[in-house]
Amino acid sequence: MNRKILNTIFFLLVIITNALANLLPINGKTTGELSNQINVLITPAGYAFSIWSLIYVLIGIWIIRQFIGDKGDSAVYTNTSAWFILSSLFNIVWIIVWHYELFMISVIIMLLYLVSLIMLYRKLTEAGPTFFDKAPFSINLGWISVATIVNIAYVLKFNGWDGFGLTDETWTVIMLIVGTILAVIFRLKERDFLYPLVFVWAYIAIGVKNYGEPDLAAYTAFILAGIILVADIIPWRKK
Repeated sequence: MNRKILNTIFFLLVIITNALANLLPINGKTTGELSNQINVLITPAGYAFSIWSLIYVLIGIWIIRQFIGDKGDSAVYTNTSAWFILSSLFNIVWIIVWHYELFMISVIIMLLYLVSLIMLYRKLTEAGPTFFDKAPFSINLGWISVATIVNIAYVLKFNGWDGFGLTDETWTVIMLIVGTILAVIFRLKERDFLYPLVFVWAYIAIGVKNYGEPDLAAYTAFILAGIILVADIIPWRKK
């Protein structure tokens, strides 16, 4: 089947699955309701998940652009199609697995989703993309990087992990620091300012969710969001 058609079909399947997850909802609970079953400090406030709307709009534009002229025959699409389809498939499977509360399996699927996005991003970068070619996947990869950390934290708490004796707040601070290092390194290595901005968005939402209760987690999230933002706007230059 034509590569452009396959890209379009899998994108539409992702949109439909996400819609059904919250409209039906799948297995009787929305994605958010499942997330809120357990209080995991590193989970962002609910409004942060609206970033999916931006991601899907940008990917939708990317899908439409492949039908304009000979754009769809460029390396931006030919080199990435297989990884785009795989990432879409893992997105769909994760939603289904999550809604049926197969949380351990959801971590495996999330990691596969993350790897497929990393490969897609690499292939895209090699193709010499424009800003609009790259933007959807910079933001998607950034959000799934955060989501992977949150997913793992959720599953550990769901299974009663004792944190080696450390408190939830301590582990939240550790994970926030790890995420900050990842965002800054990515900014330096890839010269991509959108990826770290996703962490800023997520960290502010984490701070908002925890403000007034576990203050350490909230203040750490706010401070690290500021650090990432500063690192992001510094005009780094390639040697």
